[in-house]
Amino acid sequence: MMSVNRSRRAHDFEMLTLHSVTAGYGETTVLRDVNFTVGDGEVVALLGPNGAGKTTLLRTATGFVKPRSGRVEFGGADLTGHRPHAFVTRGACHLPEGRGIFPSLTVRENLRIQARSRDMNEVVAEAAELFPVLGSRLRQTAGSLSGGEQQMLALSRAYLTRPKLVLIDEASLGLAPLAVDRIYDALRQLVERGLSLVIVEQYVQKALDLASTVYILNRGEVI
Repeated sequence: MMSVNRSRRAHDFEMLTLHSVTAGYGETTVLRDVNFTVGDGEVVALLGPNGAGKTTLLRTATGFVKPRSGRVEFGGADLTGHRPHAFVTRGACHLPEGRGIFPSLTVRENLRIQARSRDMNEVVAEAAELFPVLGSRLRQTAGSLSGGEQQMLALSRAYLTRPKLVLIDEASLGLAPLAVDRIYDALRQLVERGLSLVIVEQYVQKALDLASTVYILNRGEVI
């Protein structure tokens, strides 16, 4: 078995903690007695082979999957069994694999949904500053964007909603190298803002360059 621990720095408090969590779908168990912690302002990489349970861990950590046993705490509150809305209102932003955008809506309409009640002029300006290409694509349907542009649109939610914790599943999946670099530039800006970040990533070195702590999952267990 292998573990990776990089001089984990002290944090004021634990932003997210899974205590001995077992979870799955139907009769299938995916996570087995998982302990997982993300500190305030910490960057955590979650690595492992396909089918290891990484996506299920993120979904369990944000209320999309209810644990069969164990406890999920976020921001100091026990949210075990709560729905995703409870995590969102406390500052969690989960960016799922597959972009997580509305492909039939325009870029501007997607930004409006992401921004909720914020002023749209301010929202558009902020998104365009982060990803200039989005500013020139406001009337274009999101589904017609390139893969990299779709991921930029998805990632803009992590800025517009002012979260405390961002969990991003396969940030670079299917993207060209230049687009991957741009996405990671944006993730570094999140880190500089002091947000907590969890990254599931196929490009291991990209994740290692950003993360201070690494968890490795295999067959649903932290090894």
